[in-house]
Amino acid sequence: MASGRARAAALCVSASLSFIFIFITGADFIRFVSFRAIYRNITGDSSSCRDDVSWRDALGDGAVLGPLAVDAGLLALFVAQHSLLAWAPVKRVYQSCLGVLSRAAYCSSTALALQILMRFWQPVHSAPCLWAVRDAPWSLWLPVLCFALHFLCWAVMCSILLIFDYPELLGLKQVYYDLLGLGDPLSSKSPRAQRLFSHLRHPVCVELCVVLWFLPALPLDRLLLAGSLTAYLALAHSLDTEDLAYLAAQFNRKLQLFAVPHGGGGGGGGGPQDSGDPKAE
Repeated sequence: MASGRARAAALCVSASLSFIFIFITGADFIRFVSFRAIYRNITGDSSSCRDDVSWRDALGDGAVLGPLAVDAGLLALFVAQHSLLAWAPVKRVYQSCLGVLSRAAYCSSTALALQILMRFWQPVHSAPCLWAVRDAPWSLWLPVLCFALHFLCWAVMCSILLIFDYPELLGLKQVYYDLLGLGDPLSSKSPRAQRLFSHLRHPVCVELCVVLWFLPALPLDRLLLAGSLTAYLALAHSLDTEDLAYLAAQFNRKLQLFAVPHGGGGGGGGGPQDSGDPKAE
């Protein structure tokens, strides 16, 4: 009994600390990707671009190539961690070692790789920007528009993560189910839903791409970040027509549920769409 309680306490503490660390990293990533870059434009900080330097001179300058090499290495570290731990043979190994904490460990290691990337990222100040808006009135209004669009995209991303069961994505629900003896929470979902989750590793691709690219100024290091993550997002998912058909069916089902009048006066209860069995999805 005492060992069981100690195990439960250790699992709860480990999963909770992992959840908090991932949450803090997510907030840091929002600041790193969005608000820090936009704030520089709103305050008139133009130190990230040098229009008096040609691209030929910039790409041959060690002050440009050095930071780009460091940033490329940081991106390679993140991609290697994120992909290697998702590779089936490696995944089986750490799942057999960590058990119910394997998902939390995967997300925590991803958060750690992101923290390393953000802490050691080297901005490039000695090269021209790919684009930069400095003429009035767009020098004022475009940063405000970018801020509003970024805020909307992050709100949509957080909503999507909640819809996709945020505690399960971060490994908290797995521990909760294990302590209650309910098994893996993914097993309660329909086979088509399980298939979708196995393919859709990044459910916020479009919004994240908008956040990465839509800025008043795009310096060289941001081009490297946006281009690398966009390519990785495009290559990492493996959705097919069956997954899209399932998503369309679920979307139409939700629309039908919202269209049903409250109170059940239509006499339509008991139909297939009203079944609460997740296996029937």
